[in-house]
Amino acid sequence: MLPQQLPGQGFYMNISQIWIGVSLVVLAVIAFLVFFVARNRKENRLTPLAGLAFGFILAGIFFGTDMLVGYGLMGVGVLLAVIDIFNKARKT
Repeated sequence: MLPQQLPGQGFYMNISQIWIGVSLVVLAVIAFLVFFVARNRKENRLTPLAGLAFGFILAGIFFGTDMLVGYGLMGVGVLLAVIDIFNKARKT
């Protein structure tokens, strides 16, 4: 028997697991809108560096059980996003 499962009942989820699930659903909806709905727009296309930053942030959320790895991956994602912002500002 799993620790989260009670006999005769479904899975038990604590509040942090519920918030992680909600945030993953919201991020999936945002990713869907960015990649598929806004595909034909040229002015706000997602750059490869921004996509890589998004992937690192998602990996940080997925591997968040080990705080050093989770925060490290999120930090790399934020750093890549900031670099992408500076590159876009310099081009205009």
